[in-house]
Amino acid sequence: MARPPKCRLVGREPSVTYFKPRGVPLRDLEEVTLTVEGLEALRLSEIEGLDQDSAAERMGISRQTFGRILGDARRTVARAVVEGLGLRIEGGNYKLVNRP
Repeated sequence: MARPPKCRLVGREPSVTYFKPRGVPLRDLEEVTLTVEGLEALRLSEIEGLDQDSAAERMGISRQTFGRILGDARRTVARAVVEGLGLRIEGGNYKLVNRP
C-alpha cells in the first residue's frame, strides 16, 4: 500500500496563475501545468538562493523530494518557454504557512 503524500509547506499563493506567449490566441494554445509547490521550489532555489537542504527544510520535505519537485518545475517552465506553450500554475499537495 502506497504511503499518503505529505503536504508541502508554501509561503504564499501565487498572485499570477497563467502565462502565455504573446500573439497566440488562447484557443490555439497547448498548455502545461506547474504545481504551486513547484513554483515554491523555484522561488526558494532561484529567487531566495537557498541550497536544496535549506529549501527542503522550509517546505517540510526531504532533500530528495525537493530535488525531484525542483527538477519537474524546471522542466515544465523550460518546456513552456522553448515550445511556446501556456503555463498554468495550480494544484498540488500543499499547505500555506505564515512566515515572518
